[in-house]
Amino acid sequence: MNQESKPETKQHEVKRIVLNTIIISGVFTVVISLLLLFNFMQLTLNDPIESETMKALVERLSADLNNEQLREEIRSFDLIVRKAYFTGKWQIEIGGLLLLLGGIVLVIALRYYSKITSAIEEPEQEPIKQQTSRILASRWLLGLGAFVIVFALVASLLSIDHLNKYEEHVEEAISPASTVEVVDLFTETPTEQQAEQTETAPVETSTEIAETPASVPAQAASTYPSLADIQKQYNTFRGPLGHGISPAKNPPMSWDVESGENILWKVDIPLKGYSSPVIWNEKLFVTGANNDERWVYCYNSNTGEMLWQQQASNIPGSPATAPRTTDDTGLAAPSVVTDGKHVVAIFGTGDIIAFDMDGNRLWARNLGVPDNHYGHSSSLMAWKQFVIVQFDSNRQGRMLTVDIRTGESIWDIQRSSNISWASPILIEVDGKMQIVTTTEPTVAGYELETGKELWKVDCMMGEVGPSAGYGNGLIFAANEYATLAAIDPKDGKIVWQDNYYLPEVSSPVVADGMVFIATTYGVFAAFDVHSGNMYWEADFNDGFY
Repeated sequence: MNQESKPETKQHEVKRIVLNTIIISGVFTVVISLLLLFNFMQLTLNDPIESETMKALVERLSADLNNEQLREEIRSFDLIVRKAYFTGKWQIEIGGLLLLLGGIVLVIALRYYSKITSAIEEPEQEPIKQQTSRILASRWLLGLGAFVIVFALVASLLSIDHLNKYEEHVEEAISPASTVEVVDLFTETPTEQQAEQTETAPVETSTEIAETPASVPAQAASTYPSLADIQKQYNTFRGPLGHGISPAKNPPMSWDVESGENILWKVDIPLKGYSSPVIWNEKLFVTGANNDERWVYCYNSNTGEMLWQQQASNIPGSPATAPRTTDDTGLAAPSVVTDGKHVVAIFGTGDIIAFDMDGNRLWARNLGVPDNHYGHSSSLMAWKQFVIVQFDSNRQGRMLTVDIRTGESIWDIQRSSNISWASPILIEVDGKMQIVTTTEPTVAGYELETGKELWKVDCMMGEVGPSAGYGNGLIFAANEYATLAAIDPKDGKIVWQDNYYLPEVSSPVVADGMVFIATTYGVFAAFDVHSGNMYWEADFNDGFY
């Protein structure tokens, strides 16, 4: 009798464990489902955007454009909106994964429980009523499991659907330009010289159909500009290698558009964009865009005369409908890059296009439509034949290089980091060029020729907009709510950190043994590059963006 009872006891022990697993996974799944439904109800009943509040703030600002305190309130409210969005997004993603895990465990446990229950005793030894009860109990368990899974899926889908609507509301809430009066800085009567330039300036447009990169013949090896040549120009966002240092001497310390003080010339740009001017000798490049058109403009940097304008159109793979972007980013946020022979531009549609210095189209392609809730804003960087594109999205981190002569990809890597709006910079370490990027949560260095990761430091958080600064052999990365970190690019180790003053968008700049930080709340500060000790701070009425 003892020998016969051992397997039966073991079977009942297994049955008990499986039953406990069913109960635990079922309760777990129900709790997660209820939390997701509660999250959905909270988003529906207590919308964290409070669009009426934003509307009221914007209306007050439109009536008092010089109210700095009100501007700061809107900035703070904007930060709350963005935090609410990303917190909700994180909760939905984690909740969905937990639901999936709990549901899988529950289904497997229910199936196994049904199997071992029927195998423990032979049916003929069991009374008919008991068999019927067992069958009904099993069906109830299976039905309950199915109900829990469906219930969980409905909760998750409802929450995700509301979050998508919430994202659209966020974009509207943080883009007050549609309700704030825009003051045109160029409303004065142009001088006779400017009027003459406007009348006589030649304007060229392009109707050329783009060739695919593979069909563009590779140009013969050309002489690329040296570092000394580049340092005499302002060839990309934040100048040579993206360090924020200008070669210009004796710049004006003040200027005024209205009075004309220290204003050499001014022109209206046909389509707006947030790209920065890029200059090579007498040619200045900017971009502009709307949902229907994307353009590259070239002006004479000495006179303001438009030399040429070319449209980025007829590009294979370009989306028929432009992706949604916030009004303070748009589709022309990234700045162009030039090496004195080529000028390359990228837009928020994922279109990248190259011209020669006279505006003749060389190549164009689409890199994929960016999944970016503000809009793509990382500017281009170039060294020799490499055009560096930091192309992060909400789905994954990505960086690639294309040949400046043909547009063909040289290398294309996926990265474990999250989305970033910062731009890459270049630094020279032991005679070799490194690409340095800042994302959430990583500051990292990459080999220019291959894209190989050389080092990385996880020290950033939040929505990363500032690019890195470089000087005295150290990388300086900073972001609001994270840290200001001095990093040695030879080994990727942090030399020092400080979190007293941090930028939200403005990038660190290094000069004369000091690293400079500019904040959105109007503080400008200088730190020692080696120790991190603060030399001085200055408070301004206007924030730095």
